[in-house]
Amino acid sequence: MTATIVVTGAGGVGKTTLSAAIAATFAEAGSRTLVLTIDPAKRLADALGVDSLGDEPSPMPNVDHLEGAMLDVSASWEAIIHRYADPEVGDRLLVNPYFRAIADRFPAAQAYAAGERMAEYIESRAYDVIVVDTPPSGGGIDFFRAPATTGDLVSGKLLKWLTGSRLPGRSLLYRFTAKPMLRVADTILGGPMLSDVADFLLDLRTMYDALTTRSKTIERYLREADTVIATTADPTPLHETHRFFRELTDIAIDPVAILFNRALPGAWIDDADRPLRGIDDAALRASAKENLRAWASEARRQADAMVELSSRYGTPLVTVPLASPPPETVDDLRDLVRESGIFDRLGA
Repeated sequence: MTATIVVTGAGGVGKTTLSAAIAATFAEAGSRTLVLTIDPAKRLADALGVDSLGDEPSPMPNVDHLEGAMLDVSASWEAIIHRYADPEVGDRLLVNPYFRAIADRFPAAQAYAAGERMAEYIESRAYDVIVVDTPPSGGGIDFFRAPATTGDLVSGKLLKWLTGSRLPGRSLLYRFTAKPMLRVADTILGGPMLSDVADFLLDLRTMYDALTTRSKTIERYLREADTVIATTADPTPLHETHRFFRELTDIAIDPVAILFNRALPGAWIDDADRPLRGIDDAALRASAKENLRAWASEARRQADAMVELSSRYGTPLVTVPLASPPPETVDDLRDLVRESGIFDRLGA
């Protein structure tokens, strides 16, 4: 059975590096491991010490049992279209500009494609462990909502909004889009925009039954996965973490841990009150003391944030210390998380 670990959270908290570190540690222990990202910044490849990652998994040359892949969203949606649409409908969708725009730019569509790919790898049984580095959109919550959100799009809700309460057929829709006001809008926008949008949505709706069934499967895999919420003490990631927990009831996810990254040592809080020795220059000693107090204040703020997060939501909190310099090798990655306690929380 494949164990799935989903690392989620706001942007800028080190999710990609942490995902690579967790995956490398499982691979080192002998588990056939895949780390999958849809982050286009290629940070995962950098963390793993390779030049680039492709859409298909490839072995990491310096880590046995570890493969990595970076999702190509457009290619994944083309595969979804070929899998679930009739050939004639699929051909129309693939050349429709609105399909390309949604596949490339609609966050829920990107997240759904990642969920679809994740499901494929789970069902392939080729891996013991799959680590998914989620996109930061919505603080990570959008990834879990994507199956339902994409279902709303495919079901025709937008089409109903455009045309009224009833879902029209093509002939009625063409009469609707021929109204003078909409013809003026098409002229201003430079083409038969509403007709093209309607064609796209009607074609997309033919996939509704298949995608609805698949969405339920993806949602089940997400519920069964070990979800880890990565955060830091910065205000935005903390805000997004609180938001994630507030909206958990909508997605039925129970995180196994909060992974607090770049944590300062708790000992720094007390060290600021100890006398400095070995600095004879009074001005230099005063400056050093002020610096220590500033870092002690930040360490105290972090400690308070950790306690508040864990106590409010009842989720175990593990810490990864601030690394200076940042990890540059696979060994550095493994060392980063080895002592964090995160592996005691994971079912893999």
